[in-house]
Amino acid sequence: MAFSSPQTPFVNPVVPFFGTIQGGLRDGLQINISGTVIFSCDTRFSVNFQTGCSDYDIAFHFNPRFEEGGYVVCNTKQNGSWGPEERKMQMPFQRGSPFELCFLVQSSEFKVTVNGSFFMQYSHRVPFHRVDTIAVAGNVGLSYISFQPPGFGPANSAPITQTVIHTVQSVPGQVFPTPVIPPTVYPNPVYPMPFFTTIPGGLYPSKNIIISGIVMPSAHRFHINLRSGSDIAFHLNPRFDENAVVRNTQINSSWGSEERGLPGMMPFARGQSFSVWIMCEGHCLKVSVNAQHLFEYRHRLKNLPAINNLEVAGDIQLTHVQT
Repeated sequence: MAFSSPQTPFVNPVVPFFGTIQGGLRDGLQINISGTVIFSCDTRFSVNFQTGCSDYDIAFHFNPRFEEGGYVVCNTKQNGSWGPEERKMQMPFQRGSPFELCFLVQSSEFKVTVNGSFFMQYSHRVPFHRVDTIAVAGNVGLSYISFQPPGFGPANSAPITQTVIHTVQSVPGQVFPTPVIPPTVYPNPVYPMPFFTTIPGGLYPSKNIIISGIVMPSAHRFHINLRSGSDIAFHLNPRFDENAVVRNTQINSSWGSEERGLPGMMPFARGQSFSVWIMCEGHCLKVSVNAQHLFEYRHRLKNLPAINNLEVAGDIQLTHVQT
């Protein structure tokens, strides 16, 4: 079975946003959007799947409205004219809170999931293959928009073959091979816990890892580990029982000195969704939570390509992983 590589995600795009969907929509394509609903005078936001950057032809208009108790409007615009609205009289989003929004394209409909739970479906009114653009507007901030092509991910038994192209990136005193590898995006919604997976090519400057999920209401702790063999190069450990986010490295079964300092309040909350973005640079990891930069962590293990495994465990439900 042939697998197509996922499209490179849009990371921290500015709203209003227009982005090309490479190859257009196709049956089985999944689009994942991570963001936060912001407080503003605007009481709505929208995600449009459309033809080009004009709003003349919109195959699917997904429009949460924080009015009259909150509801979601869905519609299609053809030749500049709206069709009949479909309203879902529920509001799965909260102002000031992050969210994970997933659109799965199927032959007869879109299926929409919010924070890991099925929310609605919307039957196609026009051929979905005409869609080549995603547009986002309104009172939201975006962390990323990622694309999972049909048949891509660990749920399939066939192996995924990736072609790795090596370039060389210089860092003062060090040289790292920089593999140009399409990011691996795992499917929503089923993740075994604890969750283990490889990081193709290991770490290298400009490498991004994204982990999103929902903290259990009674959570005590969870952790994200970037591993090199039996060593843990980076241990990210939110502890709700201590109101702390602990970072550390374990080498030869011995922990180093903990880092706990944060620029503000605890960024994780029980019962709330989250998105962690880890960006590798030559001297450190930069970590953002819910699109806000949180801290830097200097590399204690210097052989970055050997840091090639991800482990996630603890009191959370995963909704999205990209390595």
